[in-house]
Amino acid sequence: MWLPMLIKRLNYTDMQKQGLQLTAEEIYSVNNSSLKDAIVQFGGFCTGEFISPEGLLLTNHHCGYGAIQSHSTPQHDYLTDGFWATSKDQELPNEGLFVDILHHMDDVTGKVLEGIDNNTSEQERQKLVSQRMQAIAKEASENGKYVTYVRDFFNGNEFYLFVYNRYNDVRLVGTPPSSIGKFGGDTDNWMWPRHTGDFSMFRVYMAPDGSPAAYSDKNVPYKPKHHLPINIGDREPGDFSMVFGFPGRTKRFMTSHGLKLEVNQLNKSRIKLRNDKLNLWKAEMDRDPATRIKYASKYASTANYYKYSIGQNEGIKRMKTIEGKLVDEDKFQNWANADATRKATYGNVLSDIADAYTNIEKYNMGTVYLNEAILGTESLMMAYRLLPLYNALKSNNEAAAKKAAEDLQPRVDAFFKDYYMPADKKVFAALMKYYYEDIAKDQQPEAFKSMVKKYNGNFEKLADNVYSNSVVTTEQKLRDFLKNPTQKKLENDPAFTIVNSIIENYKNNISPKLAESNAKLDKANRLYVAGLRQMHPDKVFYPDANSTLRLSYGAVKDYSPQDGVVYNYYTTLDGVMAKEDPNNEEFVVPAKLKQLYQAKDYGQYANSKGELVTDFITDNDITGGNSGSPVINGKGELIGLAFDGNWEAMTGDLVYDPAYKRTINMDARYVLFIVDKYAGAQNLINEMTIVKSDSPGAGDAAKTDAKPLSAQEELLQAALKEAQQKLDNGSKQFKVKKEKGDVEVSIKVRD
Repeated sequence: MWLPMLIKRLNYTDMQKQGLQLTAEEIYSVNNSSLKDAIVQFGGFCTGEFISPEGLLLTNHHCGYGAIQSHSTPQHDYLTDGFWATSKDQELPNEGLFVDILHHMDDVTGKVLEGIDNNTSEQERQKLVSQRMQAIAKEASENGKYVTYVRDFFNGNEFYLFVYNRYNDVRLVGTPPSSIGKFGGDTDNWMWPRHTGDFSMFRVYMAPDGSPAAYSDKNVPYKPKHHLPINIGDREPGDFSMVFGFPGRTKRFMTSHGLKLEVNQLNKSRIKLRNDKLNLWKAEMDRDPATRIKYASKYASTANYYKYSIGQNEGIKRMKTIEGKLVDEDKFQNWANADATRKATYGNVLSDIADAYTNIEKYNMGTVYLNEAILGTESLMMAYRLLPLYNALKSNNEAAAKKAAEDLQPRVDAFFKDYYMPADKKVFAALMKYYYEDIAKDQQPEAFKSMVKKYNGNFEKLADNVYSNSVVTTEQKLRDFLKNPTQKKLENDPAFTIVNSIIENYKNNISPKLAESNAKLDKANRLYVAGLRQMHPDKVFYPDANSTLRLSYGAVKDYSPQDGVVYNYYTTLDGVMAKEDPNNEEFVVPAKLKQLYQAKDYGQYANSKGELVTDFITDNDITGGNSGSPVINGKGELIGLAFDGNWEAMTGDLVYDPAYKRTINMDARYVLFIVDKYAGAQNLINEMTIVKSDSPGAGDAAKTDAKPLSAQEELLQAALKEAQQKLDNGSKQFKVKKEKGDVEVSIKVRD
């Protein structure tokens, strides 16, 4: 997961050997259009890419699922039927949805750490680092023109500034039905072979002057600096592939102590709590189509990391990840002890980490259950959102209370649109019982324990009381309360009482104990990573993912999950038909898709064997947040859309396993086939740049020796690309001139 601005220095030669035919400048450039300009962070949680000069954006179906669901009703069920805008005026706006496009990034490590050394106290270091990160980001925002932030890398050893343009007018353009976009459902989630058409399309809009703007019918389609051509040629094993996107979070420098906590507390609890919640939701969803629509997005989101946690625990055990970490830690300790200076700096690092985790383990369940059980119950989450209002009322700040009540109104609309009280009530009873049984009694607030005692430990009766008397469980009661909110009403509200008491108890009795240990852990982890890099001076390290733009490069590649089994690198529409089960909603096949299959009406999107490829796998390195990322060949062309990882490598956030780790991608040809042949959305096809040539692989690069481009070739490619961009933007007469040293390239274009 490489930082794109460092590709030229760290990775470019290796990428060329594997089949890259672009220059480093064509991948990442601040001054000229490059691949980075086609990539967006979608909604802050996924990745998307521009595939037309008119701002047409491609991402996963599951990334667009919330937006699709928000427009769906029993009368217009876009989840079941799909949706396609045949003209721009039919595209659907999505309040709150945005995309961020990276303008540039900078190494600001020197500015952040100036004057800070090992003699600086940890408290002072944290204060200075935090202040400087905020100041640097604020200055770079140019008074709010850009979205900016500084992120730390290598556990606080390096710092980078990221500057983004944010566009808030993002409209739904097209989506296949869930029977294509979610084909295989939870059964196939994280599994290979896969046959899922996991994509949706949006369009980004801007103000007529080109600036970001809120939704308006006067806005015009965004003109990206670069959009990805789509390659419909064959893919072969060994073909070069790179994934450009926003991976969320990895913890690959985590020690054995942290892994044990991950397995035994976080994952184990998440599996237990989410299993009950999913089963209770599913029962209600199966009873009523309206409830199914309400809970479709929430169910999918909850189920995703439920299954992931199961796979991760199994993978850690299978791969003996903890045992491997222990070996690495022994080597580190021996290295540190072998030199007096190193021992003074790094000798106690691992013991400090162990001590910190020992204390964290005592209180960590409070954090896990706060997130999974308390804030994981819908009514309690809404009660939690009343805290700013309560604090304003408590301090007699009428203006703040009025604003807090007004700010809650849109949340009320969204909450009750997708809320079904009987389902939530059952979830409440189940999760509160677990909270009472699993959290140490001296870490539970007295108010909560008193409520449990009042009902003799009968959580169904406790639920009856809460859901009959709380203002947050029915829309009318909540709206009436917000018209005339009072402190006393909230303090007597049973749902708010539970949330407020648990939050206050957490802040006063649990969080301080965790903060002390986490501060100790942060320092030890920072030193551990610094020591590892010093211990291996010739190794090129990459930082953990942290939702910043990264590039992973690899190849199309099959794998063997177990003895005697080899998985092919691609699947076809034949597999969709083989999996069909009309009685299982996860494996329903739309009638039109069957008709196209039976007629073998694949158009130009079949491979050279006449097959319609649905999905394929590569050994690229991805994690959550990479969903929707483009899979790009050596020529810079889109060949697929990353949407999942494989079951055998669920340890990917903690360790990369080259033998098992695979990225599951939807083939770009299946995307185009669905848009063209299935949906008949020729208007969208006409926007795209479609090319047909075989994807250049590592083998091709080896045949040509993959020599670095000469200065003339680099300048010529850059000039041609700029000229093409000007043509795409409507320029009819211009000159492009590129110079480097004594080399000059000039291109003149006349109408």
